[in-house]
Amino acid sequence: MKAHDGMYIDGAWRPADGRDTIEVVNPADEQVIGHVPAGDALDVDTAVRAARAALPGWAATPPAERAARLAALRDVLVARKDEIAGTVTAELGSPLKFSQAVHVGAPIAVAGSYAELAATYAFEEKVGNSVVHHEPIGVVGAITPWNYPLHQIVAKVAPALAAGCTIVLKPAEDTPLTAQLFAEAVHEAGVPAGVFNLVTGLGPVAGQALAEHPGVDLVSFTGSTAVGRRIGATAGAAVKKVALELGGKSANVILPSADLARAVNVGVANVMSNSGQTCSAWTRMLVHRDRYDEAVALAAEAAAKYGDRIGPVVNAKQRERVRGYIEKGVAEGARLVAGGPEAPRERGYFVSPTVFADVTEEMTIAQEEIFGPVLSILRYEDEEDALRIANGTVYGLAGAVWAGDEAEAVAFARRMDTGQVDINGGRFNPLAPFGGYKQSGVGRELGAHGLAEYLQTKSLQF
Repeated sequence: MKAHDGMYIDGAWRPADGRDTIEVVNPADEQVIGHVPAGDALDVDTAVRAARAALPGWAATPPAERAARLAALRDVLVARKDEIAGTVTAELGSPLKFSQAVHVGAPIAVAGSYAELAATYAFEEKVGNSVVHHEPIGVVGAITPWNYPLHQIVAKVAPALAAGCTIVLKPAEDTPLTAQLFAEAVHEAGVPAGVFNLVTGLGPVAGQALAEHPGVDLVSFTGSTAVGRRIGATAGAAVKKVALELGGKSANVILPSADLARAVNVGVANVMSNSGQTCSAWTRMLVHRDRYDEAVALAAEAAAKYGDRIGPVVNAKQRERVRGYIEKGVAEGARLVAGGPEAPRERGYFVSPTVFADVTEEMTIAQEEIFGPVLSILRYEDEEDALRIANGTVYGLAGAVWAGDEAEAVAFARRMDTGQVDINGGRFNPLAPFGGYKQSGVGRELGAHGLAEYLQTKSLQF
């Protein structure tokens, strides 16, 4: 696609306030593929004002009509799926098949789910002698990351539209072209002017201006825990609601009764997916001591198959960050059984699929989010030890449990301090709530729980 040189505000592409631009680089070959405007506080203010002006009309629009616009948006995304997938591949580096199936396929499913929810959600209910009314919270400032550039946008914009909110989106500066395509899709779907607005720019400039703007009623942010803390502090000072989906260090717990080969192979695939750039990735594999050596051998064999199958990480800074963690793992005594810090290719931001054995729970690679194709394998003594290790980080976003008996896995999963657990390789469900415990965030996305984040409640007594 050809990049727009303006912002999508109030239903049209408008010139940016400043002249600065952001280079968009293909991480697979390090070539510049486009430029987008670097928006500033004035651009954000213009967009927020447009969203506020459009709010009364969109909030008063019947849910059935909002559902129709969401269904139209889903249909546009379907019609343009190949173009969008190609754009994701160009600016993120994801293999095209993965872009088609996951980067575009998942958000299409999410958009469709909210088209249905908007038409069926109980926006009003009778409770005793009261009528409880759920109404849109107002203007939403949505700040999204680069790792799933379309999915993260749809996971915020679709429920906000369903709720009757208006939106200003600030996408990640590494993947703004996908966001521009989404804005085109919104326009083509007939969403009224001002209901959705797009401002591209840098996080410390445009993102901060959006989080601080007094005309924004809710800030929905997905990204690092460090930035989430700053946004939470800013919103707290203004008594403004936040929804934060932050980091993770998820445990993949393989109980002794599990099908070890399947659990290990699926676990390695989970970590290598999207080049490890997934906040919910199962980056800690926990294996009983009696089966540990077998699991390590299986994981090393599985990881070796991904050398030519995964794409690069998003940029040079991220590549060096991941390689730094690998070097730290070696320095702290973990044993490399696959991959390593050496660059696997001369060009592009590639990192070798890496597996560490003999990882102990206090090691940096077992505690901090790496956001790259790096798996740590830890041994445990018994089930209580496994639970202690699984719950032993500041994060609590996702996880997995494997056991020969499903009830055994479920009983363990119920004791994990995390927001989502896959049982024996459970599949993605766009209707299930997603979000974290502890420092993995506040609030939930997807399904009815995700819609509720964009509503406020009023009760009428009779």
